[in-house]
Amino acid sequence: MVQSKAKTVVEYLDSLPLDRRVEIEPVRKVMLRNLDKGFAETIQYGMIGYCIPHSLFPDGYHCDSKQPLPFGGLAAQKNAFSLHLMALYMNIPLLQWFTAEWKKTGKKLDMGKACIRFKKADDLALDVIAALLKKVTLKSYVDTYVRLRDGSAASKSQTKAKAATKPKASAQAPAKAKTKPAAKQPTK
Repeated sequence: MVQSKAKTVVEYLDSLPLDRRVEIEPVRKVMLRNLDKGFAETIQYGMIGYCIPHSLFPDGYHCDSKQPLPFGGLAAQKNAFSLHLMALYMNIPLLQWFTAEWKKTGKKLDMGKACIRFKKADDLALDVIAALLKKVTLKSYVDTYVRLRDGSAASKSQTKAKAATKPKASAQAPAKAKTKPAAKQPTK
């Protein structure tokens, strides 16, 4: 993916050829019209980003706390576009609902873990994306994120604690012999 050097959303959009901008605008409008109050549109990771600003979630993103908590992204790539929706990655029931609703539209879903790839805005089920955005409030997104972040940290520390309490294998213990399967005997 080629990341934009734009510093603002306006710069990002202005840098696109008209035919590319025409495809990204309807998706951007769906995002802006349907995101819960508090989400911000910015440039994040070289694309149009939708995030929870530090003013509402001071912790920021656990991978880089200088970054606001990302929610989604919209990018014009070399040969296609991508719409990133982290809520789908973090919430299996929501992902199942989303894919089932998309399937009902008859449109093909070209999706990775949280990234929907498309060549034209008409390829997207924009009504399903809008419904998804209405389902995910800022509070529910932060609550899910914090639960998963803290749960992951807790499970890692529990794993380390369990490993520390396991007895170490003795250096004197004999090595297990490797065995080969018996060769087939010729039939008579």
